[in-house]
Amino acid sequence: QVHLVESGGGLVQAGGSLRLSCAASGNIFSINDMGWYRQAPGKQRELVASITFGGGTTYADSVKGRFTISRDNAENTVNLQMNSLKPEDTAVYYCNAHRRVTLSSYWGQGTQVTVSS
Repeated sequence: QVHLVESGGGLVQAGGSLRLSCAASGNIFSINDMGWYRQAPGKQRELVASITFGGGTTYADSVKGRFTISRDNAENTVNLQMNSLKPEDTAVYYCNAHRRVTLSSYWGQGTQVTVSS
């Protein structure tokens, strides 16, 4: 089992910044991809950004140029720097860890991000 703990959510005005952090523990051997998803009220959960063990990144079009994902394999952490936040970024943000060999996916408990206009 993999345990993920997120931190860093909160309330910010439009144009502001927040940094989300996620710490992984437990059976983290061979975790390949880590990422951030979000779910707004009444909407499906969507990928925000992901990063491979080697540092390859993927971003949703809506956050490209504003968000940056980073990963520290030694510390087993993944961060999401969010700049130029917009009200439409308001959602619960979830950390995810994925192990390809078993197709296993693990989730954190989520952290609320609210952007006021």
